[in-house]
Amino acid sequence: MAEQESPLQKIITRCWEDEAFKERLLADPGATLAAEGLQAPEGVTVNVAVDSEDVRTLVIPLPPTGELSDGELTGVAGGLEITTCRYIELVNHIHHTEDCTPPLD
Repeated sequence: MAEQESPLQKIITRCWEDEAFKERLLADPGATLAAEGLQAPEGVTVNVAVDSEDVRTLVIPLPPTGELSDGELTGVAGGLEITTCRYIELVNHIHHTEDCTPPLD
């Protein structure tokens, strides 16, 4: 059975395919994601960065607290979260590599 894309994976794919959508996401991430049915929690600001041939983005997540938040539980249950490794796999697909190591070259 084929793996179904998560909502965030669909957003990333759409950015690759639709430059106008990507520009809207960069200009107003909260409103663009909300229009796609992905609402950030109250008080949370969403930042969007675009990698290029000579720039890679390393995101340092919050440290674990030992307990899952409601948002994390949603992600574990197949909700809106995209794992760092899955994101890297998507990037590697574009760069034709196979492992779960960010393409930093």
